[in-house]
Order: sequence, then C-alpha cells, then structure tokens
Amino acid sequence: MGKLVALTLLGAGLALIGERLMTLRERTNAYREVEPVEPQNCHLIEGLENGSEDIDILPRGLAFISSGLKYPGMPNFAPDEPGQIFLMDLNEQNPRVQALNISDGFDKASFNPHGISTFIDKDQIVYLYVVNHPHMESTVEIFKFEEQQRSLVHLKTIKHELLKSVNDIVVLGAEQFYATRDHYFTNFFLVLLEMVMDLRWTYILFYSPREVKVVAKGFISANGITISPDKKYIYVADVLDKNIHVMKKHDNWDLTQLKVIQLGTLVDNLTVDPDTGDILAGCHPNAIKLLMYNTEDPPGSEVLRIQNALSEKPRISTEYANNGSVLQGSSVASVYQGKLLIGTVFHKALYCVL
Repeated sequence: MGKLVALTLLGAGLALIGERLMTLRERTNAYREVEPVEPQNCHLIEGLENGSEDIDILPRGLAFISSGLKYPGMPNFAPDEPGQIFLMDLNEQNPRVQALNISDGFDKASFNPHGISTFIDKDQIVYLYVVNHPHMESTVEIFKFEEQQRSLVHLKTIKHELLKSVNDIVVLGAEQFYATRDHYFTNFFLVLLEMVMDLRWTYILFYSPREVKVVAKGFISANGITISPDKKYIYVADVLDKNIHVMKKHDNWDLTQLKVIQLGTLVDNLTVDPDTGDILAGCHPNAIKLLMYNTEDPPGSEVLRIQNALSEKPRISTEYANNGSVLQGSSVASVYQGKLLIGTVFHKALYCVL
C-alpha cells in the first residue's frame, strides 16, 4: 500500500512538473520567430559591444547607457570586465559614445549596472541613479553628473532588506524612487523553480529616507518601470506575463492598477516618448533563446510602441524587429527628436534616424 501511495504521488508530481514546463515554454514564446521590421537609417553603435541594458535620455538629448550587466542565466561576452556607464549626445551630427569616468572611492571593479534613472533638481544638477549588483547583491547607487568633465561623482549607496533582486527604478525626487523586484529568490536554481511554478511573489516598492514599502505586488517578474509625462501614472512591465500594468500614483505613493495591456512578447524595459507620451517597450520575442544561447540561432529583438495607453483600445505597433542577425536580446528603446536608440542585455546597441 505504501509503495502504491508513493508511486501515485511521484506520478502526480511528475505530471505537475511536465505541465508546468509546457506552460513555461508557452510563456517564454519558445517557438516564436519574428518578421523583420527594420527602419532604413540604422547602424550599430561603435564602442558598445557588451550590452546596453538600459537607456535614459535627458530632455536636452544626453543619453546615459548602462553596459556590462552580468545577470544569472544570461550570456556575457566580457565576464572579467566591470560594468560602465556611457554617454551619447544625440544633438551631434554623428553621435558617438563615451565611457564616463567614475570618482575614486567607489568600487568600480565590482560595478554591475542594471536599470538606470535620472533626476534633475531645481538647480539643474543632474543625478543618475543606478541599480547595481556587486557580488550579485542589489544596491542603488546615486551619482552626480559632471558634464564638463564627462564624469560621475559617487554620492551614496542605498541598501535595504526590500531591495532584493532589483531590476529597474524610476526616480521621483531626491532619494525617492519606485523599484521593481524581478525574482523572489536569489539562488539561480530556485529562480528557475519560481518560474516553473508560476509564483507571483515579486513586487514594486517605494523608497525614501523616511519610508520604504511595497506598493504593488502579484507579478510573476516585475521588470521595467517608468512614469507618464504628467507624473500621474506608473507603467510596469511583467516580463513573464508578457504585459504592461498601468498604475495610478496616489499622494501617499501607493499604486492602484487601472488596466493591463497584453502584448504577446516578453516585455523588458519601458520608456516614454517625451513628444507623444507613447510607451516604448524593449522586448524579447523568444526568451528560450536568451536562456539557451546559441550563436547559430541567437535571440531576436523587438521594439513595440503603445499609443493611447489609457484608452480602452491602445494602439500597438512594431517599431523594430530582427531575428538576431543584427541585434540580439533587445531590452530597451528610447527616442529623442526622431532618433531611436535600442539597447540589449549583453549584445550591441542600435542607433536609428526615424
């Protein structure tokens, strides 16, 4: 009798795991290929060879680019090199990237930058907030941008027990930001189990020196986050649920979900077109190709534009799509006055004139 019960439980367990794995393959778009959508005036950006995971463009056209992310399960072409922040002036005729120097006193050797967000104070001083994973932990680093010297002065490292597996941030004020947690566990194998079992334990938190709290939860993997031009709404990507959550921001910093926009592709970082208010989403058309990297069949890239996100029927269009022959693993897209930058988790970056 005992053996029968054991065999029954084993069979049920294997059946559950099999069903979960099939669900995961569907969720990661394991069989999807993209049809190419490639603007005419695009070229790869020289000097960005090891990723350009997130991009934030100032209102005057200076683009900050995080590069060199080492992320569990993802390819990395320069594992022994520290991460960097690059600058690109989109006002130039032929803009080029320049690595920003970082002030002494900061541990540059373990710098592992992920999501970034800028803040400009009343004196027009620019601050860059960077999600950092030194030794695979999670911190938020605050830098002051010295434009003349093309450098970053490190001001502060923020740590907190809720700042675990941080993916992206959007800064709202001096030391005030929302941050996303993309996994509940930090161990890679437990992360895989978390994905397989469809655990919805990740969240968005609000941080300030006075208060740190979870303001929205129930995501499979909360990823990119940004804010509407009028500062009333927060947009959050749930990469494994293949959607964008539109959240209303309240005076106490809490968030209320208004709607969910399903996209059918794995949504990474989000930015907003400053001229139109449209959402731009860097996406992974087939995540299995990211997790099981093959140079002969690399992961593709996809950028979607979402217009009228608050309406009943937002309009979704494809700005860029490539099967990996040019750009692999797109994670972000950002625009400035008709110029489009597309970044990747570990690969190159693309510059287009629309």
